[in-house]
Amino acid sequence: MAVSEISRCTYHVFLSFRGEDTRKSFTDHLYTALVHLGIRTFRDDEEIERGNNIKDEIEKAILHHSKISIVVFSKNYAASTWCLNELVMILEHKKSSKHIVLPVFYDVDPSQVKNQTGSYAEAFTQHEQNFESMVQRWRNALKEVADIGGMVLQDRHESQFIQDIVKEVQNKLHLISLYFPPYLVGIDPLVTQINQWLEQDGANKVGIANICGIGGIGKTTIAKVVYNQNIPRFESFSFLAHVRETSQDCNGLVRLQRQLISDILKGKSYKIYNIDNGINKIKEIVRCRRVLLVLDDVDELEKIRKLMGTQIPFHPGSKIIITSRNRCLLNAHFISIMFDLEASTSCGGLSKLFEVKELASSELLQLFNWYAFGHNSVLESSMAYARSLVKHCGGLPLALQVLGSSLSSKSVSSWKNALEKLEEIPDSKIQEILRISYDSLEDDHDKNLLLDVVCLFIGKDRDYTTTILDGCDYC
Repeated sequence: MAVSEISRCTYHVFLSFRGEDTRKSFTDHLYTALVHLGIRTFRDDEEIERGNNIKDEIEKAILHHSKISIVVFSKNYAASTWCLNELVMILEHKKSSKHIVLPVFYDVDPSQVKNQTGSYAEAFTQHEQNFESMVQRWRNALKEVADIGGMVLQDRHESQFIQDIVKEVQNKLHLISLYFPPYLVGIDPLVTQINQWLEQDGANKVGIANICGIGGIGKTTIAKVVYNQNIPRFESFSFLAHVRETSQDCNGLVRLQRQLISDILKGKSYKIYNIDNGINKIKEIVRCRRVLLVLDDVDELEKIRKLMGTQIPFHPGSKIIITSRNRCLLNAHFISIMFDLEASTSCGGLSKLFEVKELASSELLQLFNWYAFGHNSVLESSMAYARSLVKHCGGLPLALQVLGSSLSSKSVSSWKNALEKLEEIPDSKIQEILRISYDSLEDDHDKNLLLDVVCLFIGKDRDYTTTILDGCDYC
C-alpha cells in the first residue's frame, strides 16, 4: 500500500479475534491502547452499524479500509468458522496487496496453531463433519499465519504485552512517538481543543495554529502530546524542536531542513548543499502529501521564512503548529506571504491561537509533589514548605519539575535553604529557579548531569539522552 493510500484508509488496524475468549478482556484493552494513541482501529462490535450486512462490512474493512490486521489467537479461535473465514480473507488480501498481518498468540503457542493440536485439533474434528469442503483452506491458512513473525504472550504481563504490540504497530505504520514527562497535570482541556481544531478544520484546508505562552509554561509538552495523538491521521509528519536556538547556529537552518525532509520522506536522506536548495526540496515534497508539522519555539516569522521560503504549496489538509512566546506571531499578512493559497485549495479561517494558561494552585502542588515525593500527595511535615516553594515558581511546570526533582529525598534544611533563595528572586525568573536546583545538588557528578540535561537535551528523546549520558559515564 503506497504512502498516499494510508491517509485514505478508514482504519489503520483491523482486529480479528474470538469474541467469547477476549472481547471483554485482552482485546478490549488492546483496542483502548491503540485508539488512545490515535491509531484508528476496527472491531466488529462497535464499528458495524445496525442493519448493515456484517460479512460485507468486515470484508470492506479488511480489503479496502485498513493497513494492518492484528489476528488474536486464543484457545477457542479455531472453533469459530467466522474467525477462520476471516483469516482466509486477510491472508488473500495480504497476497494481493501490501496489507500487513500481525499474529498475536494470546494463550496458545504458535506450534499449536500451525499444527492444529490441542483445542485446535478438537475444533477441526467438528469442522470435518460439518464443513468438509473448507477444512483444508482453513488448515492452510493457520499454517501460513503461524509462520509469519508474530508476538507471543508466554509468561509476560498482559499490560507489557499490549505495550509491545502497540509499539510494533507504530513501527509498521512509521509512527514514532515523542517522549514527554510521565506525569502531566491540567493540559487535557487545551489538548482537546487543539485536537478538535485538527479534526474539524476540514480535509481540504491548510491550517496553522500558534500555541503561545511564557517560557516554561508547557507549550512544547502540549505540542508533543497533540503530535503523538494525531500523527496516524497524516501521510507525513515532522517535529522540529528548538527552532529559535538551532537556527542561530552555523548551518543550523540546513540541519533543520534536512530533518524536515527526512521526516516527510520517512527516513530517506537527501543532500542539501545550501538553504535555497533545501527550500526548493521542501516545497516539492509538501505539495503532494498531507503533512503535520510542528515548529517548536519560534520567536520570529523570519525564521520560518528562512527555513521554508514563501508561498509554500502545502497539500490540502496539512496542518502546521507553532509554539511561541509571542501571541501576535501569526497575522493575515504573514499568512498571505507564507502560503500558496491557490495551491492549498482553501485557507479560510486558517490561523488559530491557543494560549497556555497558568495551572491552578492545586494542580501546581500536585505536579511538584509528584517530582519531589514520587506521588501527588504531600507529607504533612513538608506541606508548608511545598506550598511556599510552588508559590515562588511562578506557575511554571518546568521550574516545578526541576526544583521538585532536585529536592527529592533531601532534608528539611535543604528545603528551607531553597525557599530562602527563592524569596530573594524578583518575578520568579525561571533561570534563577533552575540555578537553585543546580546549587541544591551535592556533588559535581550530579551538577554536571543537570547542566547537560538542561542545556543540551531538553526536548530530546529519552532513550537518545540516556545513550549519550551513558557514554559520558553520567548514568
